[in-house]
Amino acid sequence: MQFEVDGATGSVPDRVRAACAWVAGQARSVTIDELAVEPYAVALTASPEPPPPDLPLADGDRESRVAFVLCLDAINFGSGWWPTIRKRPGCSGYSTIEAGLAERFRAEGAWSARELTQLTASNVAWVIGQDRAHPLMEQYAGVLRDVGERILGEYTGRFGAVVDASGGSALALADLLADWDAFADVSTYDGRPIPFFKRAQIAAADVDRFGIARLRDTERLTAFADNLVPHVLRVDGVLRLDPALEEAIDGEALLIHGSPEEVELRACAVHATELLSAATNGELSPAQIDAALWNRGSGARYKSRPRPRSRNTAY
Repeated sequence: MQFEVDGATGSVPDRVRAACAWVAGQARSVTIDELAVEPYAVALTASPEPPPPDLPLADGDRESRVAFVLCLDAINFGSGWWPTIRKRPGCSGYSTIEAGLAERFRAEGAWSARELTQLTASNVAWVIGQDRAHPLMEQYAGVLRDVGERILGEYTGRFGAVVDASGGSALALADLLADWDAFADVSTYDGRPIPFFKRAQIAAADVDRFGIARLRDTERLTAFADNLVPHVLRVDGVLRLDPALEEAIDGEALLIHGSPEEVELRACAVHATELLSAATNGELSPAQIDAALWNRGSGARYKSRPRPRSRNTAY
């Protein structure tokens, strides 16, 4: 799929990269301290790279593993709601959702595409141990139904056929998934559409790093625009925020999804990882830097300060 904004075309990551660079150049509430980029990049290259994650369904067949990745990454959002959900002991909001889904797949097998099309909020709530009335449950059910409809209608019910259709390219897989409602993620800034497609890109990365398929060009994926990487970069002094935005975040106010400030946080974080990658001379890709920062965000230094939160279906 080719996205077109103001006459330009390109793969999803290329479009995300260009749009985020443009936002960073216009931003009013978030700036990148470019003097901090090179020393921060040096420190990143000197730090041990986080090991690849283990797929919770590592012993499943290929079809089940693809189904798990597509389902998990389709519902890889809700961070603005994490303070309101029931978390498992020692688990974050995301790992709570991941664990519930993995247990269901191990106990009963993967959902078929047809089963996905019939999911309800109650079904999802049961699987991940939440209240059926929580707003996330219907949102999760809705995107999973879309995944099922796509797999059933376009890939004869075969999850693995989605990966096969990418032709071994992470960029092609991200492009393909970005066309699904389940992976939609485009904001608007100063009248221009700004594509982020966090979940479409992370699904492509997951297919590769979980060993489901070896995809070329993963180094051309961008960072996966969420709220944690901007938080880490802010705490570490790479991103600087104006006083009003700092006060809102520190006061734990919810940011409006699609507001200029929220778009700037995501876009400037993506662009900062591009600058950091360039400063390592490509030793670390943007996606690798994203993984390092995401893991860093679990540390006490970062957890001790409020992070930006927004309730949306993007991240």
